[in-house]
Amino acid sequence: MDILIFAETDDKGNFKKDAFEIASYAYQISSQTGGNVKAICFNSKIPEKLSDYGVKKIINSENDELKNFDAGIYSDCISDVFKSENCSMLVLSSSSNSKYIGGILSVKIDAGYVTNIISIPVKDNNLVVVRNTFTNKAFETVEITKSNSILAVSKNSFGLKENPTKTEISDFNFNISERRNKVSSIEKTSNKVTIADADIVVSGGRGLKGPENWYLIENLAEVLGAATACSKPVSDLGWRPHSEHVGQTGKPVSSNLYIAIGISGAIQHLAGVNSSKVKVVINTDPDAPFFKAADYGIVGDAFDVVPNLIDKLKEFKSVND
Repeated sequence: MDILIFAETDDKGNFKKDAFEIASYAYQISSQTGGNVKAICFNSKIPEKLSDYGVKKIINSENDELKNFDAGIYSDCISDVFKSENCSMLVLSSSSNSKYIGGILSVKIDAGYVTNIISIPVKDNNLVVVRNTFTNKAFETVEITKSNSILAVSKNSFGLKENPTKTEISDFNFNISERRNKVSSIEKTSNKVTIADADIVVSGGRGLKGPENWYLIENLAEVLGAATACSKPVSDLGWRPHSEHVGQTGKPVSSNLYIAIGISGAIQHLAGVNSSKVKVVINTDPDAPFFKAADYGIVGDAFDVVPNLIDKLKEFKSVND
């Protein structure tokens, strides 16, 4: 059973962290079931990097028409490779782009499609996997009855596991159809670390009192090597761009550490960050809903707590460097 992964790249041609995670995931499946792991990527600068994570064959198409994401075109290309390489399983990340094309691909390759997967599949009569559900409050066991399957792996649920493999790199002659959607502009965030790829996210709410105090979030994020984010009210007020809005109505967060500063914890916000492994809240209100969902909480004024936290982190890093 050969497995195909869709390894996403950023606008500079570098693989996103999720690409290595799903490669690691696919390799572990192949080591149990046999077959090879293959990958499709678009305009990668260093496609051979995937070989460190067990990918046997890499199809890297260097085509300007594939630089901007288009659900129709991307799903056409991926399904063509899936069929030509005789694969029976496709592994995707939980990125917004992969979520757009997952359903389309399930029709094109006649596959069972399961999202938010947190386990290696078990083969009985059919393929059985475990997924997160109800905004990560419960687990669900799903049986795939079709011969082809699409598995979308929940972010940070498996980790990166290197398995160096000799690989073959090739191109593919895609018949690219005309775009149904035209891109008029692309909004780029100024974060050094993007929310989607971040292991640590530092987020701020209205408790910061104004955009002029956002230096607290940025300074803490810089020390931790984290991405910055915000609650919906903050982006609605124009303090921060909407690209930083996280939560159920914004970008979902599945980081290893999520720090919420001055965020009370509305239901929609908690639902969007619930899959983060460790949640820390700093708030002056001890009855804020976030404290019930957090792993650690500090009742205190962010203007006192955060500078002290930054100083302690800098001291810790200087001792351990």
